Amino acid sequence: MPDFIWNIVFFIVAIGILVTFHEYGHFWVARKCNVKVIRFSIGFGKALWKRVDKHGTEFVIAAIPLGGYVKMLDERVDDVLPEDKNNTFNSKSVYQRIAIVSAGPIANFLLAIVAFYFVFLIGTTTIKPVIGEFVEQSVTERSTLKVNQQIISIDGRKVETWQDINMALVAEIGNKAVEIKTLGLDSQYVSSSLVDLSQWKYQPEVMSAIEGVGIIPFTPSGTCFISFIEKGSPADIAGVSVGDKFTAINGQNVSSNCNDFTKKIQALPKERIDLTIERANQTLILEVQLVAKNRNGIEQGYLGVGRQREAWPEGFEYTLTYGVFESIGKGVEKTWQTTRLSFEMLGKLVSGDISAKNLSGPVGIAQGAGNSASYGLVYFLSFVAFFSINLGIFNLLPLPVLDGGHILYYLIELLTGKPVPEKVQEIGFRFGAIALFSLMAFALFNDISRL
Repeated sequence: MPDFIWNIVFFIVAIGILVTFHEYGHFWVARKCNVKVIRFSIGFGKALWKRVDKHGTEFVIAAIPLGGYVKMLDERVDDVLPEDKNNTFNSKSVYQRIAIVSAGPIANFLLAIVAFYFVFLIGTTTIKPVIGEFVEQSVTERSTLKVNQQIISIDGRKVETWQDINMALVAEIGNKAVEIKTLGLDSQYVSSSLVDLSQWKYQPEVMSAIEGVGIIPFTPSGTCFISFIEKGSPADIAGVSVGDKFTAINGQNVSSNCNDFTKKIQALPKERIDLTIERANQTLILEVQLVAKNRNGIEQGYLGVGRQREAWPEGFEYTLTYGVFESIGKGVEKTWQTTRLSFEMLGKLVSGDISAKNLSGPVGIAQGAGNSASYGLVYFLSFVAFFSINLGIFNLLPLPVLDGGHILYYLIELLTGKPVPEKVQEIGFRFGAIALFSLMAFALFNDISRL
């Protein structure tokens, strides 16, 4: 299946799950408060499927899968029969209205807990986060950190995987220094290093936080045998096959384990090279036209192959999984950590520590959905959990067109004892709509720029 179609399919699946949970939160609490629900719609536009239940609620799946809504009976916009006067949204107390509106974002956080629960219950094969080497002149190379040490905590946050480390480092953006604790592989001695971040030139839009600080994860030594060829890549076009062994580039021999092979290829962007290989006891020379790929603002040569590696040392590779009940606590903990990090990132975005260029729109989200799904169920569930948390937080922003804006109006009503005037609300909704569409347009522009 082409990447574009794959990404679209899983984008729709992810959006469908998130919107359904979000809107069901509104729907369920509205029903509990005896508010008549006219329509429960997943998507906008023309109805592709509809059904009416015994309560008179119309359930709809619509053509445009970019959101959804729950339409409740409201005297301000609907003609209400006398017998339904007490079943309107506007007839309910302020506390009930706040409960109904806030139920959507709360449902998103609950969905994240459920998704993370299954992530921890199913488990993932992971690698110990051991430092392999440092990028020259990076902030970590200038620190007291050493290679062949396992990172166990960052700024007091326990970390077990490289993903944990990346998230913990992201939270340090804008800080002057960070404490990183490590464990020696041949001892239980814990070392503590203070890494100076004042010269940390991190670009989230082009690199991970781990790359940004200059840490290169430990990986087993490579071999010269090819294990993977990207379809349509220069290697594929030139006729390189899985199982081939590289021996030379432009007549210059490569090292016995080919550790210098990648660097030699990267140094030749857009160059035409002669690649010497061994295949079935024969020596062949293939002419290959390399392409250039941009990495951290630098053009590098690209061949499009994966090389076989030696086996991981004993104990490096393990399955990280938890029990039925322990996974509940881990799901709650992970949801809280991610929520806290998201709020921290929002604050850093406002303060300018993080560039607005990092905002992603529907294209970026679709790519994330497709990429995570390609790695398997656990990774897709993790993506759904992260996306759900961010959707919940986004909906709590105090913009009048969002749930957070409605809650703000109701809190003002609680303080003043009377509703916010309709005219003021209308102005607020217009302002909120302009702000929201501007934000969406900017995020979409970022997506297009990355493409």
